[in-house]
Amino acid sequence: MNKPIVALVGRPNVGKSTLFNRLAQARLAVVDDIPGTTRDRLMAEADWIGYLFDIIDTGGIDPTQVSAGKQVAPLSIGSADFIKEIRTQAEIAIEEADAILFVTDVQSGVTPADQEIAQILRQKQRQHEGQPWPPVILVVNKCETQNSWAEAYQFYELGIGEPYPISALHGRGTGDMLDALVETFKTWVEDVEEDDSVKISIVGKPNVGKSTLLNRLTGKERAIVSPIAGTTRDAIDTRLTFHEKEITLIDTAGIRRRGKIDPGVEKYSVIRSIQAIRRSDVALLMIDAVNGITAQDTHVAGYILDEWKSAVVIVNKWDAIEKDTYTIEDYTWHVRNELNFMDYVPVLFISAQTGRRVDQVLPTALAVQAERLVRLSTGKLNRLLRNALDQHPAPSKNGRHLKIYYGAQVTNSPPTFVLHVNDPELVHFTYMRYLENQLRAEYPFVGTPLRIMLRGRKEPE
Repeated sequence: MNKPIVALVGRPNVGKSTLFNRLAQARLAVVDDIPGTTRDRLMAEADWIGYLFDIIDTGGIDPTQVSAGKQVAPLSIGSADFIKEIRTQAEIAIEEADAILFVTDVQSGVTPADQEIAQILRQKQRQHEGQPWPPVILVVNKCETQNSWAEAYQFYELGIGEPYPISALHGRGTGDMLDALVETFKTWVEDVEEDDSVKISIVGKPNVGKSTLLNRLTGKERAIVSPIAGTTRDAIDTRLTFHEKEITLIDTAGIRRRGKIDPGVEKYSVIRSIQAIRRSDVALLMIDAVNGITAQDTHVAGYILDEWKSAVVIVNKWDAIEKDTYTIEDYTWHVRNELNFMDYVPVLFISAQTGRRVDQVLPTALAVQAERLVRLSTGKLNRLLRNALDQHPAPSKNGRHLKIYYGAQVTNSPPTFVLHVNDPELVHFTYMRYLENQLRAEYPFVGTPLRIMLRGRKEPE
């Protein structure tokens, strides 16, 4: 079962980011240990009494208007424009999250913005097994004193339920809040239909042509079997048959840019991509050829890698680019340079609007899925390891030399290898990359990440 997604919702300056860091601090040091993942920390894994869940934070909505690159006076809490941005954030959260932490601030009391968010949450909640869904935990932050702790009960007037006073800065009260949160997980289920089809997600930032590609793929083949419910949040997958292969296409094109959307809200839409990536075998990461690779593209690419999913980079709107003999070669170099932590993925240049090269998308995705399922025999793997060690012995550390006794592939999807060594502390990241490159030189595993784990001589099996 996939981990629940918990969204932090609230107006600016209530301490959402402080609470985010408090919940995720035990995990943040190990989430981004792969060089090249340049995304900021929008999502992190948290753990409470054995329950793992992902927390999502926009970093807050900036309550200022920006005009011609100049910052002007901040909007008042009750202004119409500011309320509109809060409404958009709250609606996205209520549609996509499995639980919501509604963060308020005891020092400011109940504000019009808090009341607006509470109204949205009450109106948009759906019924699931007789209970409001998704569940909302009302958090009253900045309760550093006993008096402020008592003042938290004024938030009952929001009609959300029991307020949980906390101090995100000091950690006070967060245990009771988390107990209430994980209690909601006990009834959390994800209604994903189990099947043997190859699940291919179409992900990327808004307005890159995800829906156009989906329509082109399904319309061209004319082989739709049925629409199926993908999750409890009304996302609809599309089933089709391609060259006698059953495929489920997972579309995430639910949020489109209408005018200017606040960057925080736009980043928040990555929730859809995270959900789709987790359910897929192969992710089609769509890039806008005109705009090039942006920070949001690297965010989504990083989430694909975090979930150990295979990928194909689709550069769309290629018809809008002026081209010469070297355009594709230069652009491919640009993609691989910007996504250097995923340099093993194939890159396709298409126009979903005109249909050019769209016929290559599904064959490439299926070829990548086949690579994902490759399993090497122990004999072949150890021959490769011996050759790699002969060509470039592992550097010593404090006078000690790394010894690799043997390796074995323990699973596929993705291909996962365990190397038995004398001491894992002797292995530097660069040498791990060298071993991976030597492995890919003979078995490319195109589009698929390789998971290589080390086990010391005294570690349990």
